[in-house]
Amino acid sequence: MFNKILLTFSCLFCLIFKVDAQLVSQQLTTNWVFQEQDEAKWYPAKVPGEVHVDLLTNKLIPNPFYRDNEKKVQWIEKENWDYKTTFSVLPNVYQKANIELVFDGLDTYADVYLNGKLILKADNMFRQWKVEVKSLLKPKDNKLLVRFRAAQNVVDSLAKADVPYIIPDNPRAYVRKAQFHFGWDWGPKLTGCGIWKAVRLEAYNQKPIEKTFVPPIKVELVQQPDEKGSSFYFNINGKPTYMKGANYIPSDAFVTRMTKNDYRKMLMMAKDANMNMLRVWGGGIYEDDAFYDLCDSLGIHVWQDFMFAGTMVPGDQSFFANVKEEVKYQVKRLRHHKSIVVWCGNNEIDEAFNRWGWQNQFRIKQKDSAKLWNDYTRLFRDSIPKWLNEVDSSRPYVSTSPRYGWGVKNSFTEGDSHYWGVWWGGEDFEAFENKTGRFVSEYGMQAMPNYSSILKFTQPQDRYLASDVMKNHQKAGNGYQKLDGYLKSYMLDEEKIKKLSIADYTYLTQCVQYYGFKNMILIHRSKEPYNMGTLLWQLNDCWPVASWSITDYYDRAPKAAWYAVKEAYRDDVRPERDVVKPKDLKLTNPQITYQIIGNKLVFKSSAFAKYVYVDLVGYTGKLSDNYFDLEAGKEKVITFDQKALKTKTVAIKIKSLWNVIGK
Repeated sequence: MFNKILLTFSCLFCLIFKVDAQLVSQQLTTNWVFQEQDEAKWYPAKVPGEVHVDLLTNKLIPNPFYRDNEKKVQWIEKENWDYKTTFSVLPNVYQKANIELVFDGLDTYADVYLNGKLILKADNMFRQWKVEVKSLLKPKDNKLLVRFRAAQNVVDSLAKADVPYIIPDNPRAYVRKAQFHFGWDWGPKLTGCGIWKAVRLEAYNQKPIEKTFVPPIKVELVQQPDEKGSSFYFNINGKPTYMKGANYIPSDAFVTRMTKNDYRKMLMMAKDANMNMLRVWGGGIYEDDAFYDLCDSLGIHVWQDFMFAGTMVPGDQSFFANVKEEVKYQVKRLRHHKSIVVWCGNNEIDEAFNRWGWQNQFRIKQKDSAKLWNDYTRLFRDSIPKWLNEVDSSRPYVSTSPRYGWGVKNSFTEGDSHYWGVWWGGEDFEAFENKTGRFVSEYGMQAMPNYSSILKFTQPQDRYLASDVMKNHQKAGNGYQKLDGYLKSYMLDEEKIKKLSIADYTYLTQCVQYYGFKNMILIHRSKEPYNMGTLLWQLNDCWPVASWSITDYYDRAPKAAWYAVKEAYRDDVRPERDVVKPKDLKLTNPQITYQIIGNKLVFKSSAFAKYVYVDLVGYTGKLSDNYFDLEAGKEKVITFDQKALKTKTVAIKIKSLWNVIGK
């Protein structure tokens, strides 16, 4: 009888303890307002959010994506911004013994005040910040103020204070903030701030116990010496897996605008293109939980970079301590996702330091160069793997991507490679016959955005390549000249290129991107198992721009190359490589006719037609096929999703290669 009483008491104690340990939370997402610091007027703000979006919502700035408005909003990055709200504490939260104020993301330099008291100084966009606030809270009328300092001003001052010592290649090296915010060769420079993730109160009596981590996947990165160098491939649950995929950048320059539906549409573009891996590139963000949840469910493996790209790093103790907290927080947040198969220290920093000529460009002294390299190796080869091992020892880690630069012979025989002899080096796509690495984690070919996007961000007077607006939506160095070079090599004579309308230029650049990605992928895949991965640059865009993306920013609509990639990544049928360049085809007027039958479009031609482009007016989805070849006398049926058609009637426009180069 005594044992029964003791058992009952023990169970009751466990029940009470569980109740006491229960964590309750209260979201603080309402009643936020913001102002340019020390100005008189406050405006409504959205939290989570960011300052550019709040300014745009309040009609205080023009759309930065339209025309060259990006230039007109650069003043924002130099100003400081305040955000504040007033809130009451829910009774079930207030009664707990411990209450913490939690910010899942503050971008970036922020001083936080609660009821007039400074409680937090944040300096890392990628960390979660927690502060015990029980003693400061009142049941009602709590005032929360977040004061942001301009990240651009801070990094400029830090860089200036270090002179003559220089950290190449940009002051952004000093700040733990999304590096693409400072501009990239496919993205705008929109360096803002904001409470970019959830903010809440978390209350408890007993601190919740952290669950033991159980690895969700068994993954091995096999790097074994062989007669040609060293292998580089992934064993997933004991099975060697050929990776077919792309690099993923943030899908919006303003990352807080992404919804779960946006992520689903974007990731379905990867899945429907027969991809099984995405590389989350190190100049963006550690993506939202929704991204990884979808990758888990869709069977898409993730190569996860830590957020470092193209700059060396400070070596001071505070920077390392900051990064340590970032790494441990982000890995703990993400490690339960079975989609993640590798952690990578950085994007292209090793290659940049050894191959990009920084030492001469910045006139770096030998002792400073040695310090830069020592700080680099301490962080990426010593510290991060040690910190990572403390929170996730189950997955492989590589310190940098690629292992060797694209001009180094070893890049073709071991490690992963970023081969940019194509595009940056001006080489033809066929260069990969002799320059395919063991795992090609970056390579690419540019094209214009969809013409419908050009119509959205331009006015009629802007629609020629030399206009300021078109130049502003081409961020790559000599981008249009490089595009012209590939058009000349594969599509048409040089004198004709200059006479193309923007619409025809757009069409042809998309055709050459189609041709390029199709044949580059097929070359890579033909070299399996020597080559065990091909990740094209890039899946997506963060704004409307000429880029290497195979999808368009607006509606996540496919560009021509998406259809090529979809076919080239098939496992059931391996398409044939092209043996004749499009410019060498003998084309005649195909006289294409079509019928519309429900959600089917049926096409027929009197002669062979190359790259038949079907523009379904008002359609925001993807067709079952596009930019296809049409054999004379044979019917071609493609389908569309009627739910994605914004017009009551079905209207199409058709263009083939003959319409542009055959006349």
